[in-house]
Amino acid sequence: MSVEQIITEKLTAALSPSHLEVINESHNHHVPPNSEIHFKVIITCGAFEGKRLLARHRAVNEALETEFANGLHALSMHTFTPTEWAEECDVPASPKCKG
Repeated sequence: MSVEQIITEKLTAALSPSHLEVINESHNHHVPPNSEIHFKVIITCGAFEGKRLLARHRAVNEALETEFANGLHALSMHTFTPTEWAEECDVPASPKCKG
């Protein structure tokens, strides 16, 4: 199973998101081909209601604790409540970091 699939399954199980995108961005970095160590997550979840950004990110990090311990290097997180997602679903593009 790919790291992308594992991340999707774990976030779905832990947070029951109404919207979830897991994007492998490793190709934008100076890593070997087919790497799975840099990801972007866009997640909309009712559990984020009333929580600050730090608490939302902690919830995602806790769900993916094992993946970070096993080589997940970077995770760009864009966390929204359903209301926020409906109002402002613009997610910034990731920079090209290859160097």
